[in-house]
Amino acid sequence: MADNNQEKTKLTPDSMTMIEPRFRAIYKAFYKESYFTPTALDLKTKELIAIGCSLVARCEGCLEGHIKKALEVGATKQEISDAIVIAVGIGAASVVDMSDKAATRLDLHHFE
Repeated sequence: MADNNQEKTKLTPDSMTMIEPRFRAIYKAFYKESYFTPTALDLKTKELIAIGCSLVARCEGCLEGHIKKALEVGATKQEISDAIVIAVGIGAASVVDMSDKAATRLDLHHFE
């Protein structure tokens, strides 16, 4: 059983292992500066935004990490729900936008 777990670990690489170390360092510095350095937004607000962005970007690891961090910095279940609902709205809007553009290109206007 232990061998099976070791094999699974080997198949799942650490994050960013395919990115050259100097570019990883640039990304990490940017992330630290933009995210953890005090700005006009407090960390809870940043976490709620990050939850919505993670959903729209479809990044499961990001989503789990940001939900955990949001709870740690005091976000309520309702605030997290609101962030998710906003992401749902943005996701739906992107579908509408794409279909509107396709309809225009194809000159299709089914329900006008």
